[in-house]
Amino acid sequence: MYKETGEPDPINYYGLTKLKGEEVINIANEFCIARSSVIYGTRPASGKVNFALWIIEKLKAGETVNIVIDQWSSPTLNTNLSEMILEVVERRIAGIYHLAGATRISRYDFAKLIAENFNLDKRLIKPSTMDKLRWTAKRPRDSSLDVSKASMNLRSKPLKIEEALRKMKQELIP
Repeated sequence: MYKETGEPDPINYYGLTKLKGEEVINIANEFCIARSSVIYGTRPASGKVNFALWIIEKLKAGETVNIVIDQWSSPTLNTNLSEMILEVVERRIAGIYHLAGATRISRYDFAKLIAENFNLDKRLIKPSTMDKLRWTAKRPRDSSLDVSKASMNLRSKPLKIEEALRKMKQELIP
């Protein structure tokens, strides 16, 4: 539940590039830095399938997936994020804002909720730990974001995970 006022401490190159980008921006009542976490939705972004779509695809195909139980984030529905960003732009809000989902959840529990919401076999989701996966880059155990500032100041509120998944399911219906 990292706060906007927390001291940044990136553990990989990706995180460092994000921090360097923030350092270049002079907020001074003119700009807003919007931080998000694990963005997902009904469409791949730039041809890359997001976590939720990947889980849905794998489970629909009857494939087993190994998902970490020891990594937490604040999954963010892309349409909720876009609504919050539009409000920030329209109202010319400045400062650092965590525009993310309102629920801190493990990747494993997120995958299970996706399966439940889309009536898929959650028995295909197997618990794993970060040390068992061979990721190229080091990843933080907890990248969850405290969204209380956005919740207090925006009309478009960060969504809790259950509401966001219901909305995603509605967005998938043609």
